[in-house]
Amino acid sequence: MKAIWNGATLAQSDDTIVVERNHYFPAESLNEVCFRKSDTHTTCGWKGEASYYDILVDGKENKDAAWYYPEPKEARGRD
Repeated sequence: MKAIWNGATLAQSDDTIVVERNHYFPAESLNEVCFRKSDTHTTCGWKGEASYYDILVDGKENKDAAWYYPEPKEARGRD
C-alpha cells in the first residue's frame, strides 16, 4: 500500500492495518518530512482519541489529513 499526495509518497508499507476501509500505516513507514503535528484531536467511542497531522508538500498544506491513535483502545467485537 502506498499513500501519495501532491506527487509525494507519504507512506509505503506491505504491513498496513485496515479498519473500516482505512489503511493505517506503521509509524516507521511515514515520510516524516511531509508531516507536521496538528493541535486537532477527536474521540471515537471504540477506537479512542485520535491525533492529527497536517500534510505539507511543495509549499501546499492539507490540514488534518492524516490521523493516528497514540493509545488505541483494545480491539473487541462489535454487536
